[in-house]
Order: sequence, then C-alpha cells, then structure tokens
Amino acid sequence: MTPDLSRLRVRERRSYVARTIREAVRPARLLLVVKTALAVGLAWTIAPHMPGVTDEYPYYAPLGALVSMYPTLMGSMRSSLQTLFGLATGIGLAAVIVLTVGPTWWTIPLVVGLGVLVSGTGWFGVGKEYVPMAALFVLIIGGQNADDYSVGYLAQMGVGVVIGLVVNLLFAPAPLIGSAEARVDEFRRQLAGHLHDIGSAVSESWPPETAQWADDAAALAETTADLRAALAEADESVRYNPRARRRHAGTAHIHEQLSTLDRIAHLIRDIADATADTIWERPAGMPLDPALPEPLSAACHAVADVIAEDDPASSAAHRRRGEAARAIRLLLERVDDRTFDVRSSMGPGVLTAMHLRRILILSGERPDDDDE
Repeated sequence: MTPDLSRLRVRERRSYVARTIREAVRPARLLLVVKTALAVGLAWTIAPHMPGVTDEYPYYAPLGALVSMYPTLMGSMRSSLQTLFGLATGIGLAAVIVLTVGPTWWTIPLVVGLGVLVSGTGWFGVGKEYVPMAALFVLIIGGQNADDYSVGYLAQMGVGVVIGLVVNLLFAPAPLIGSAEARVDEFRRQLAGHLHDIGSAVSESWPPETAQWADDAAALAETTADLRAALAEADESVRYNPRARRRHAGTAHIHEQLSTLDRIAHLIRDIADATADTIWERPAGMPLDPALPEPLSAACHAVADVIAEDDPASSAAHRRRGEAARAIRLLLERVDDRTFDVRSSMGPGVLTAMHLRRILILSGERPDDDDE
C-alpha cells in the first residue's frame, strides 16, 4: 500500500468516527436520551404501586417505557401499539397451551415456533419479536401462575408504554425538517464535489494518480437511499407534533429537490463509470480523444459550480449557468470537430457532453416553501 493511499484511508476512518460521534450527540438524540431515562425512572417508580397481582412484576414497566421511546411521536405511538399487540398475541398462544395440554417438553418449543411463524406475517412491525418471547415467558416463568403472570406482564408493559408516550408528548421532539433539508443541501454540494473530482481526474497525468473519485461516485446510490429514509422520518416527525405549527414544515419542496438530485446523481455516476472504464482500460472502455480532456474538464468544473449554488435565482447563479452553457457548447463543438476528423462519434466525451447538458437543465431554479 502506498503512503498516500494509507494516509487517505486513515483520514477516511477518522472522518467516519467523527461523523458517528456527531450523530450520537446531536441535540435531537440527546433529547431522546433524557426522555428515555426520565420515562424509565417514572415507570420503575410507579410500577410497584399498581393494584392486584401486577405489582409483583414491576420490572416490565421500565421495559414498556423503553420500547415506546422513538425519535418521533408517530413512531412512538406505532411502536407502542405494535409491541402490545405482539405481547397480547404471544400471551394468547401460551394461554391455549396452558388451558389444554399444559407446558411440556414438546409444547413449549411448539408454541415458540408457532410464535415465530405468526410474527413473520408482517402484522406486528417492531413488536414481532415479542410474540414468541411473550409465549415463552408465560410458559416458563409464569408456570403454575401463568394467568397472574400474563396479566401482570401485559399490564405493566402497558403502564410503561403509557408513561413513555406521555413523556414523549410533554417533551415533543422538534420536527426534523430542518435537519433533512440540511442533509439534502449537503448532498447537492457532495454531487458538485464529485463532478469537480471527475473534471480534475480527466485533466491529470494519465492515468490519474488517485481513484477515490470513482469510489465516491459509486457510493451515491447509498447516500440517496439514506436521505430518503431521513426525509421519511422528517415527514413522520410533524404528525401529531404540537411543535409543528401551521405545518410550516411541509416537505414537498425537499422531496422535489431530492428527486432532482437523485437524477443528477445517476448522470454523474454514469459519467464516472464511463470515464473509469476508459482510464483503466476496462472491457467496456472506449478511448478518449486526446483533444477532449481539456474542454471536458472545463465543462465538468463549470457544471459543478452550478450544482453547488445555494440560490439558483441569484445573479451569480445565472452567470455561472451561462458559463457552464458556454463550456458545454465548446465541448460539443470540439466533439463535433473530432468526430469529423477521426470519423468516430463513440467515446466518453460524447456521453459526458450529453449528460452535462442534462445536468445543467436539471439544475435550474429549485422550488421553495412559498411555491406549495
């Protein structure tokens, strides 16, 4: 391994560690930590004072509080109901065994297997693991007192869930719209950086000394999938959230931006793949005309500057769009000239010119909240 590559990988590992630490200590996550600790503490305090036999199983209340804590109110309600549904189903399966043949060496694995089978239906969501677990606990831990255990188990879990939901409502998390929008903006700048890297690669010594730009471009699909998940969570964060006033946190414009950036990412990946095929002489690679690297690089850099613009309606953005259009036109003219000279229209220069033109069109004015 070369020293440069070794240093690059060390920097990547450090960047990954720093990113994961930042994710763990972001304000929304810290709020969830505090709320979870508070809900578990309240559940443990209240559980011993429950009436009847339920006070014999106080340890299930903190568990109920724990499973009810999600970053969003809607997620908390959904996970809580799914968990209780899974528990009730598992207890019901165990009750059938208790009321018939009783727990034996073959009925216990049978009901657990049935619980695993039922949990695979998709009806229980995050509560699917509790179907076989509840059945097993009732038969093994409940034993001769399976009926009292079942009541105490389900009731205390319900107490914990209610406490968790109340805490989550009283300290409602802020809508995640701003965070999702910031991540989409960061993705736009990331795409611009990838295109800059490609532009630099084709103008370097041949072949380029580094291949990181090709690996980064290949990771764009994964980044898009992560962003879609974050945006879905942001949509959920405003549902039933008292802090999402006027539902000003609409996300239609962010969804549209991400959809556009996803299309741009596909085009950039195609450019990167075609360029990499040519550079490293892969089976799908076609030769790049020696007259094309300079205008191709200039066009990549110009279009990347357009993608990176924060305000596409600004005068600076319009000027950059004009510069990018001219750079693409010069590239196309050079491609046309070389096509006539060498009598070949095939090659990465043609594909890149077409894709850059499409990217420039897609990078037009982005919608904002007022458009909704």
